[in-house]
Amino acid sequence: MMNKRIKLLFTISNFNTAGSGKVVYDLVNGLDKKKFDIHIACGDNKGVFFKEAEALGLPIHIFETKTHYRPYYSLLFRVRHISKFYKTHGFDIVHSWQWSNDWTEALAARLIGIKWIYTKKAMGFNKHWKIKSFLANFIVTINDEMKQYFPNKKAQKLIPIGIDTEYYSPEHFEKKPSDAFKIITVANLVPVKGIEVLINAIHQLNDPEITLDVLGDCSNNYGQKMKQLCQTLDISNQVTFHGKKLDVRPYIAESDMYVIPTLNQGRKEGMPMALVEAMCMGIPILGSDITGINFVLKEFQTLLFEAGNSEELSQKISRLKSLSSEERQHIGERLRQYCIDNFSMKTFISDHEALYTKLMSS
Repeated sequence: MMNKRIKLLFTISNFNTAGSGKVVYDLVNGLDKKKFDIHIACGDNKGVFFKEAEALGLPIHIFETKTHYRPYYSLLFRVRHISKFYKTHGFDIVHSWQWSNDWTEALAARLIGIKWIYTKKAMGFNKHWKIKSFLANFIVTINDEMKQYFPNKKAQKLIPIGIDTEYYSPEHFEKKPSDAFKIITVANLVPVKGIEVLINAIHQLNDPEITLDVLGDCSNNYGQKMKQLCQTLDISNQVTFHGKKLDVRPYIAESDMYVIPTLNQGRKEGMPMALVEAMCMGIPILGSDITGINFVLKEFQTLLFEAGNSEELSQKISRLKSLSSEERQHIGERLRQYCIDNFSMKTFISDHEALYTKLMSS
């Protein structure tokens, strides 16, 4: 088996949202093509980032690798359609990056004896996650609290998501002088992201020098509510909603601080890569003290604030703003070095290569 390339299939819902899509992109791009024959399966070819993935020149199958559970009487028939796809292409390992608790693609692989693994990307667990985890040959976790979901599963490993620290580097940009103190946040604008906490904190500070740049799709109801909140608080002149941006680096490079105010509810955060990207860009960070965020910032406890507490957030913003530019730069440099030491792309890729090789030899 080790004399031929291991045939890998990465499954993902789509490349329309850059989060998991970018992680899969980086992983498949970095894997040793002499050792691995890499394919991707996703539900559609929509989104700007799909073109980026397509440019890698790897086979991309527009094929849905999961199906509805119900009606149960026809489930096996529908699952076997997925099994046939796996078998036709002769995959050795299927690595799922699907966000949901769906277990049908796992069942399809196990029915024909193919290794199936998944990366647990977000917090949350229910009966379907239990089934999915039971069927998995291996589980990859991305923060140190996820193992509580499957304490008896030996076939698991913590592999924090890696980042290209050369690509996300302040060295590529020259910050322009500005009288404003610029705060930035990057998020898929949904209620759990807690953008209102940050907006309220800025309002409480009553400091016209402070501005906020919000990057992320703001065309939905929540995004419109956040714009309305800024109008109600009379700080619309301080807050700019830029919408979704494929490359966030220029915006981060022009900022003095990054804030991630996710609430302690719902899916929360697995390992928030927008936060890690900002850390790599070498600017100070403030984050809510919840799972995922406190994993990334575990060596920087003073940069955490109670989730949902806009008053504490405003105090921490004021403290960081009162520091000299040299002091803030030092904080940013420490954050960047921590990313280099703990979340390097090289380690992320080598850990996965070792995992795939071990699975095939077991």
